[in-house]
Amino acid sequence: MARSNSAKETLSEEFESTVEKVRAQMSPADKEFEASKSAALEALDKLLEARQHFQNAATAAGVDLKHEAVEQLMAGKSKAEDLGAELSEFARTKPGTTVALAFMGGYILAQLLSRK
Repeated sequence: MARSNSAKETLSEEFESTVEKVRAQMSPADKEFEASKSAALEALDKLLEARQHFQNAATAAGVDLKHEAVEQLMAGKSKAEDLGAELSEFARTKPGTTVALAFMGGYILAQLLSRK
């Protein structure tokens, strides 16, 4: 076992020596590129970690934004359909009143838009 550990240590030392020689031969631009690359990878790791934290926080809070948005949309659609049905029924039962209301609404809108 002693030989095995010794061989690993020797190999590790040779590897570190080779890495240091390669780094010494790198140009300043190569060194800057390597530093930028490692900084970008570190930033990406932090961003992915933050994303996971936000997802965990949202899950812990019981917030499912997509589900809530769909529920709100369906509620709005239902209200719009109900209002449309009521207006259709009103127009069928009272056509004269409907025409008079439409005329007055158009006249008021025209007056508001034509004023300078």
